[in-house]
Amino acid sequence: MSLLLPLDDRDGVIWLNGKLAAWRDAKVHVLAHSLHYGNAVFEGERCYGGTVFKLREHSQRLLDSAKLVAMDIPYTVDEIDAATRLVVRENGLDSGYVRPIAWRGAEAIGVSAAGTKVHLAVAAFPWPAYYGGPSIALKTSRWKRPSPESAPTAAKCAGLYVICTMARDEAVAAGADDALMHDYRGQVAEATGANLFFVMPDGTLHTPTADCFLNGLTRQTVIELARGQGVTVVERAIWPEEVRQAREVFVTGTAVEVTPVGRIDAQDFPVGPVTKRLQDAYAKLVRA
Repeated sequence: MSLLLPLDDRDGVIWLNGKLAAWRDAKVHVLAHSLHYGNAVFEGERCYGGTVFKLREHSQRLLDSAKLVAMDIPYTVDEIDAATRLVVRENGLDSGYVRPIAWRGAEAIGVSAAGTKVHLAVAAFPWPAYYGGPSIALKTSRWKRPSPESAPTAAKCAGLYVICTMARDEAVAAGADDALMHDYRGQVAEATGANLFFVMPDGTLHTPTADCFLNGLTRQTVIELARGQGVTVVERAIWPEEVRQAREVFVTGTAVEVTPVGRIDAQDFPVGPVTKRLQDAYAKLVRA
């Protein structure tokens, strides 16, 4: 499956509502409720050697996200796991990306979702490195992550990514690779699709408390790896002026894995030993 083909015009199959469908036939109606109101939920997963890393955790988080937006997915964790393994196998995918997504159908067009049918699809396809370079540059965004009183911030919900799209596109237009986003309090939050880590002068590893953005599975994995290497990990509120003190910076996520940050706005950061050790440890773990 070529990486250059558009995502709607490929060979292969997609698991759709309990059955395998030809890739080009897996379609959604233009009046689907989630297309208009953003209440789809999804996951991003990576496949290594034909096996999806932390598949069970991803499938469970999909169901958890759905509950947070009052959506009842009509499949169990075991059924979603099995569907994912099937579509990876049928597409002959050794290394790549998996995208499960649940959405509401076209039974209603008003703001209320009452009476809509919940659909589920799982697609799997080759995907290279998310950024493409050895390190990335971030630009601080004008867009901020919302309060959990304003949005279901613990859900991987499609509508929450609108500001991420705008933030990243603005950052790329300004010459950066991604945006650094603050939260509604003005604290450092995350990149548009990845969690942030800072190695401070005393060697401790600091990361923002995930109380208004997604507590990524890769974030959790890297925290465990760091502590296993004897690194002290501190989850806390981090203010923008503290970023200048960091010796190393990196981002984590299923798509980005562990990627060093070489610049934030006008300040450069070296790719240091802590980042390199965690990169190596993560690469070894996901391919074990």
